[in-house]
Amino acid sequence: MGLKSTFRRILSSRGFNHPVVPAGLFAVTVLTTLVAGALQAGVNPFEDPWKIWKGIPFSFTLLLILGCHELGHWLASRRHGVDVSFPYFIPGPTLVGTFGAFIAMKSPISDRNALIDIGAAGPLAGLAVTIPVLFVGLALSQVVPVVQTEGVGIHLGECALFSAINWIVNGTIGPDQDVILHPVAFAGWIGLLVTSLNLIPVGQLDGGHIVYAIFGARQREVAWMVVGMLLVLGIVGWEGWLIWGGILLILGVRHPPVIYEWGELDNRRLAIGYLAMFCFAVTFMPIPFTSINI
Repeated sequence: MGLKSTFRRILSSRGFNHPVVPAGLFAVTVLTTLVAGALQAGVNPFEDPWKIWKGIPFSFTLLLILGCHELGHWLASRRHGVDVSFPYFIPGPTLVGTFGAFIAMKSPISDRNALIDIGAAGPLAGLAVTIPVLFVGLALSQVVPVVQTEGVGIHLGECALFSAINWIVNGTIGPDQDVILHPVAFAGWIGLLVTSLNLIPVGQLDGGHIVYAIFGARQREVAWMVVGMLLVLGIVGWEGWLIWGGILLILGVRHPPVIYEWGELDNRRLAIGYLAMFCFAVTFMPIPFTSINI
């Protein structure tokens, strides 16, 4: 509780809430994602800064996906009278130039209908952009003999949705073939990963909001099962799930109650909730990164 309380105090401070803070963070994130995109395009912007523009396709696409995700949350929150911050984009020295984005809720959510609207709006909005991005990006990608990619770069895992779109665009990829993703396609792949991570039905993640809205206090049972599954996947598959599972345990698996706990969900909200859970199923990647050999 101490970590979460400290986080809330920082976000509610007057200085942190000033519009210049999210604007400044966004500007820095534009720069860091441009650098990441340029590196993917084979340009070292530190040695040749005038070619940083080659990072635009990746940077623009990724920030569009993240921005639409947060805009969905923001619009749904305002519609239900919830006081929220502007989106905070977090720059970082990572492969993609960012740690993502978030909005801070500064007032409680009234009922389950509002909770499911707010929880589902972000992932569904982000996914609505990610899907056409993947069609375009995979059409720009290269299908090459697998010998060209063995032991080189990062080998990415696939989810059901990515595999389906890749099959539509590129047909059947044989065991002796591989796909070198265009930066736009890589940004779309990240969009799928971000969607699935946010829809994990634990705590106050988007998925936690949705499952609590549907099942109430039984969300805790679902959350513990999911955390257990992630820890098992971390042991037998991708080690990163051990870290992610540990973070979720620290932040808390239980979702707090809404103000009017006795309210019922209408059929439209139930449909939205189950659609979001279906999106989680088709975007989840048991092993996001199969190998890293740079």
